[in-house]
Amino acid sequence: MAIVGSILQEVIKKKKSNLEKKQLSMRIQEETLRKLIQKAKNTEFGHAYGFHEILKSGDILPGFQKAVPVFDYEKIFAQYWYKLLEGKPDVTWPGKVKFFGLTSGTSNDSSKRVPLTHDMIKGIRRVGIRQLLSLAEFDLPPYFYEKSVLMLGGSTSLVKMEKYFEGDLSGILASRLPFWFGSFYKPGIIAKERDWNTKIDKIAKKAKDWDIGGISGVPAWVQILLERIIDYHGLKTIHDIWPDFRVYSYGGVNFSPYKKSFEKLMGKEVYYLETYLASEGFIAYQRYRDHAMQLVLDNGIFFEFIPFNTSNFKPDGILVDNPEILLIDRVKENEDYALLISTNAGAWRYLIGDTIRFTSVKDFEIVIAGRTKHFLSLCGEHLSVDNMTKAISIISEKLNIVIKEFTVAGIPHNKLFAHKWFIGTDQPFSDRDGLRQLLDQTLCTLNDDYAVERKAALRDVIVEIIPVKAFYDWMKFKGKEGGQHKFPRVIGNLYNEWNEFTKQYLN
Repeated sequence: MAIVGSILQEVIKKKKSNLEKKQLSMRIQEETLRKLIQKAKNTEFGHAYGFHEILKSGDILPGFQKAVPVFDYEKIFAQYWYKLLEGKPDVTWPGKVKFFGLTSGTSNDSSKRVPLTHDMIKGIRRVGIRQLLSLAEFDLPPYFYEKSVLMLGGSTSLVKMEKYFEGDLSGILASRLPFWFGSFYKPGIIAKERDWNTKIDKIAKKAKDWDIGGISGVPAWVQILLERIIDYHGLKTIHDIWPDFRVYSYGGVNFSPYKKSFEKLMGKEVYYLETYLASEGFIAYQRYRDHAMQLVLDNGIFFEFIPFNTSNFKPDGILVDNPEILLIDRVKENEDYALLISTNAGAWRYLIGDTIRFTSVKDFEIVIAGRTKHFLSLCGEHLSVDNMTKAISIISEKLNIVIKEFTVAGIPHNKLFAHKWFIGTDQPFSDRDGLRQLLDQTLCTLNDDYAVERKAALRDVIVEIIPVKAFYDWMKFKGKEGGQHKFPRVIGNLYNEWNEFTKQYLN
């Protein structure tokens, strides 16, 4: 009998019941903001924007919104966060920042460096435990709670800089797990491995020694790992080696494209739980089966919402001056909003870049709708238009050709994915494979996440070279010729129609 598992199961059920009694509301968000301002009032940021005066006013919400401007990464880094890298304390949050999460961005740097304070790391752990409590919702046997959890993420071998450590968020969190979780955590020391293929090879070899009940990680990476394990051990399904694998927790990308291929790897039913964990904080998680994720309103993050429309955002995704900004008591269901967050990591009115949509205003449940700028992210590559444009500029110069137009689509390819590029030039150019290789190499240099996914789920890059006329003919065909109309850099849902249209221009 699984005595320990039975005890844990009862504890989880009781704690989940207590958590459900806590009523989420706008009042909780007001209190969250008050605590954030109170703690940061003596920081450089707090002095600059009058946090003492805001607290004295007694009317915190309008005072805060009036005093503090909206920041994106480039703005807050240029004004404040760069000082954190130099080891300066009390800049946007009390104390020094020891850890920085690396995340792909659109700045000149290949990666953003987002501060991870002690308070933020504690908060992420708290939400992780809450999601664990949500397992009480599922029909799991007591012995499940004695199984190991495989966390497939970045390397736990962090890069030591002069004043701080930096690395992937998942690697930072895994390197600082609470002591009691150590006996459950896998892959253990293998998590230090930096090379992706070496890491999954080592995990595949060790898989037979582990008794896995749950897995967390990006869908593309987990799919590749499961396929590698099945192939290495000559299995039919992953349940032939891990019969008690029942729960998969994922985040960062839409799981729908992966679901069918995942199910082919399974021999039993697996429960899927979605999370919204970013380098900037643990924003939401799925509490109930068949529900969307619920915003975490009481854990050091204050939310504001900008309606994602042409009144507030320019066509390139840039925020206009003086946008409409709503609090959580004014949002509506089935409308897209860009997220502004103020956090216990020293982000203030920070435009995180994601757009969300409320599926339930009453229960604060959301889905991730997209990005404020045009991104291509089938499997976590987070390829921005800025990355694309820079890459095209670089290869144009190196190959001495003029590329006037281009677009790219994400497509299924060999069970996973590929990017298909359409390059518009009127110059004779026959070395399509050379262009493809240079484009791929350049994007790997510009974008860390893209470089990782090219070793994982992003299996290929395909290039078609077509005359510029094809782009303009298409715009005319769509009734969008001239004026302010521009050809989309990510072709998206129109790919099949566009792909068929361009066949007449191919040699």
